[in-house]
Amino acid sequence: MEQIPEVVSSQRVFDGRIFKVRIDEIRYDDGAVHRLDIVEHGGSFGIIALTSQRELVLVRQYRHAVRKELWEIPAGTAHPGEDPIEGAARELREETGYSAGRLRLVGSCYMTPGFCDEIMHFVLAEALMPGEQALDEDERIEVGTFAHEAAWRLVGTGEIADIKTILALLWTEGSQGELPGGFGR
Repeated sequence: MEQIPEVVSSQRVFDGRIFKVRIDEIRYDDGAVHRLDIVEHGGSFGIIALTSQRELVLVRQYRHAVRKELWEIPAGTAHPGEDPIEGAARELREETGYSAGRLRLVGSCYMTPGFCDEIMHFVLAEALMPGEQALDEDERIEVGTFAHEAAWRLVGTGEIADIKTILALLWTEGSQGELPGGFGR
């Protein structure tokens, strides 16, 4: 592709609590015009919370879109302008009750760039201190800690089935440096 396509028109068609949807018409440099449905999302945090025994803290909740309960890393939507470290600390406390003595941004990536602009910031949380959950009214969350091998078994059974948690598991197996693509910070 020689140049970024021109936006011919853009129309907001949905304005929800967590995301917005717009329809864009774009023109490529060869003159072709195409319609794209775009989800606008304010960003999110995925927390790789490790206990002192290097167990991964996971949360289990019902995900209506797939009609299943899934184990996942703690995660949540960013408030407008929220710092990734502060947002991750907030989400970790709310969903699990844990507070972290150390937090480090390990990377950020687009979740589904084919139709959504969401950037997820992955934050490592260590030196965990237990506390009380502060769940939203619509949240029903179970908290568990899992050795690495046990978490991979949950992938095998389909109880872990989301990309953010699988990426976190792969990260914990590797060098635990920064994820590539440090954009969106």
